[in-house]
Amino acid sequence: MAIDRKAFRTLSYGLYLITSREGERLNGQVANVAVQVTSKPSRIAIALNKENLTHQFVEKSRVFAVSVLAETAPMQFIGLFGFRSGRDVDKLAQVHYELGNTGAPMVTEHSVAVMEARVIHSIDVGTHTLFVGEVVGAKVIDDTASPLTYAHYHEVKGGKSPKTAPTYVDENQENTAERRRDEMKRYVCEVCGYVYVPTKGDPDNGVAPGTSFEDLPEDWVCPVCGAGKDQFKAED
Repeated sequence: MAIDRKAFRTLSYGLYLITSREGERLNGQVANVAVQVTSKPSRIAIALNKENLTHQFVEKSRVFAVSVLAETAPMQFIGLFGFRSGRDVDKLAQVHYELGNTGAPMVTEHSVAVMEARVIHSIDVGTHTLFVGEVVGAKVIDDTASPLTYAHYHEVKGGKSPKTAPTYVDENQENTAERRRDEMKRYVCEVCGYVYVPTKGDPDNGVAPGTSFEDLPEDWVCPVCGAGKDQFKAED
């Protein structure tokens, strides 16, 4: 049987910010794997790609925090942590956070709850490491907000997965045969893979359907990651 990678998206996932520190440096990333594994003592597990800076921080500091994102979290907020590297951008300088007992930053902005943990086990699973942590602190930020699920992120918000995500699917390649003729002229963000389709526009940011890429305002940015127009390229 062949492997249809889209099948993995039928598994239940949330969308989380995983943050950590290395000395005075702070960083974080979006992840879809954060699960409670035991109740007493309270332990959680996260999975991080070895190429990511946050992985490096957790591996060295042995501490991490998890922010459960709210369904209302804006795409540019998610894009900052999902498609920008902490090697190039100080992500935590752009959001509200609190330092926990471990010194790890807990992002409270657009979060339902936060928790922090000390790593007690790490398991090499190939491209990723599974870190198991004992929870040392946790609190609810907004008990009226709904947690953001991975399905909602993809199906309602139209979100993409970075290439380092365990659920990454090359959608441009898989969807080529399904494109309608009036959507053939598309523009792809080279940072996150968001596709601007002129016939659809970007209504959430004031761009009406039918607006050509050339007619987009010069200060228009990718609604997912905030990249400028100069970081888009036309598809062949």
